[in-house]
Amino acid sequence: MNDVQAPPWNEAEGTTRRDLATLYRLVAHFRMTDLIDTHISARIPGTTDQFLINRYGVLFHEMRPEDLVLIDPTGRAIDDVKGKDVNVAGFTIHSAVHMARHDLACVIHTHTADGIAVSAQEQGLLPISQHALKFYGRLGYHDYEGIALDLDERDRLVRDLGSFDAMILRNHGLLAAGRTIAEAFGNIYFLERACQAQIKAQSGGQPLVIPRPTVQQRTAAQFDPAGSAWHSELLWASARRLVED
Repeated sequence: MNDVQAPPWNEAEGTTRRDLATLYRLVAHFRMTDLIDTHISARIPGTTDQFLINRYGVLFHEMRPEDLVLIDPTGRAIDDVKGKDVNVAGFTIHSAVHMARHDLACVIHTHTADGIAVSAQEQGLLPISQHALKFYGRLGYHDYEGIALDLDERDRLVRDLGSFDAMILRNHGLLAAGRTIAEAFGNIYFLERACQAQIKAQSGGQPLVIPRPTVQQRTAAQFDPAGSAWHSELLWASARRLVED
C-alpha cells in the first residue's frame, strides 16, 4: 500500500492556503474574475515577508491549495517549485499594500465591468446605496498610471490607500483588503455590489436620490469595522459553503 505524502506546510500555511483557495473560488462564483488576470494574495500568519498568490494560468474557479505559490515581497517564488509561475508584474499592487500595511492579511484586486465603470467616473462611488455607505469616508482613490509594472508606483498606491481597507483604482478596477481573509471577502463583495447598484441606477435615466449627509455619516458609523468582525466571519462561513463540497 502506498503512503500518501502529507503537504509540506505547517498548520498556519495550510489553513491560509485552504482559505485563500476558497476565496478564489468564491470570487469566481460571484463573477468577479478576469480569466487568468487579477490576483488575490494572503500573508502567512506570523510573517511579514511571505505571501501566497495564484499560480499564473490557473482559473479562479479551479484554484486548489497546492496551486498557490509562496512568494517574497518582490513576487518571486520562495520555494522555487518548477511549473508554478507567478505573474511578477501583477504583484506590484499587492506588494505595495502588504509591505506598508502589516495589519492587513489579505488583498484582493478585481477588473469587473461595474468596478471599472465606476472607476472611470469623475465622482467615483456615489453614496446612493446602503452598500456604498459602508465605504463612506473609508475609500481611497488612485489615479491610473498605466499597467502596474513600475515599482515606483507602490509609494503612490500606499499614499492613496492611507489607512483605508478599500480603494478604487481609476480607469482600472477595485481593491479591497482585510485583517482576515473573511474581512477582505466582505469588503470586495460589498464594494462590487455598490458599483453594480450605481451603474444600474444611472442606467435608468432618472435623477438619483442622495441620502442626507447626516444619514450617510450615521450609516457609515453603523458599519464600523471595529465592531463588525463577527459579521465578516458569519458571512465568510456561510459563503464558503457555496464552493466547498
